[in-house]
Amino acid sequence: MKRKLIFILSAVGFIGALVSAYLLSLPHKAEPPVFAPAANPFEKGIYANGIVESDQPSGANANLYFEVSGTVRQVLAKEGDTVRKGAPLVALDDTVQRRTVEQQKEQAAAAQAQLQELKAQPRPENLAIAKAQVEVAQASLKQAQDQYDKQRRSSEIRPGSVSKDALDNAANAQKVATANLELARRQYDLTRAGAWSYDIASQDRQYRALSAAADASAALLDKYTLRAPGDGVVMAIQVTEGSFVSAQGSYDTYTGASNNPAVVMGSAPRTLAVRCYIDEILVHRLPPVDRLVAEMTVRGTSEHLPLEFVRVQPYVSPKIQLSDQRQERVDVRVLPVVFRFTPKPGLKLYPGQLVDVYIGQKP
Repeated sequence: MKRKLIFILSAVGFIGALVSAYLLSLPHKAEPPVFAPAANPFEKGIYANGIVESDQPSGANANLYFEVSGTVRQVLAKEGDTVRKGAPLVALDDTVQRRTVEQQKEQAAAAQAQLQELKAQPRPENLAIAKAQVEVAQASLKQAQDQYDKQRRSSEIRPGSVSKDALDNAANAQKVATANLELARRQYDLTRAGAWSYDIASQDRQYRALSAAADASAALLDKYTLRAPGDGVVMAIQVTEGSFVSAQGSYDTYTGASNNPAVVMGSAPRTLAVRCYIDEILVHRLPPVDRLVAEMTVRGTSEHLPLEFVRVQPYVSPKIQLSDQRQERVDVRVLPVVFRFTPKPGLKLYPGQLVDVYIGQKP
């Protein structure tokens, strides 16, 4: 009974295998590809990897860093915003620096007021006092002179009527009054002359030094706001309100890097650029600039876009740069070539996107 069951099961398995083999051998219609694979459109074209970037006259994107350190007070722009040159993007907390500017401006104003006071001398009230002191000294001299003359004539008429000591005291009083008058006149001349030119020059230099310090602090205060260096698009904002940034950049939570730019800006999206990297063994095959043509294929699509040659960056550099170049084991060197293109309506392309580039030669 068991042998008969085994024989039946073997026969069923054999028949199932034949049916499966027949079904699997039947031809199946291939599914159409989602997009046409990239193909070289030129007979002897050169292939290169490319990366989309903003169209800049030199370099790639504009990486903006603060020149000062501080806590982000307010983010004034959004990613994707089109901004004009000088537009504020991110502002740091500038409370301390603002108070410093106010203090230094007040110090400069005080120095300016003192300079104006020196230039306005003599003060009319001080000149009137000095003149009155001269008049008092003149009156004192006349009184002393009269007293001395009286005693001298009395002594001449009646010798012995005035003691020698009294006559000497009267003469000395006249000399003191004469000296006091001379002192009052000199004090009047000094008051009328006003401030000394050297004092004015010294105060003027102090005022200019304090004004320059206030201007420098105001210029430093302006650096607490990061502004757009030119017209363009805000591509990335890598700070948030309350985060700390320095001149070295901002901290990235995911990568742990602390040298990220606070803001990345690109040019207006009317045109974009493609930076492609030509392998060093293919550099000699590059056509002359005046006969060079290129085409770009967008990965994941069947789109092909013509490229306009812009420039060659005449410096062959490593294609791959690891975090520690001393331990780098890959040394594939490439020549960067930059092209420009106009995006098609409806085709989504962003800086940083990888594309395939084919470079050929005009007949």
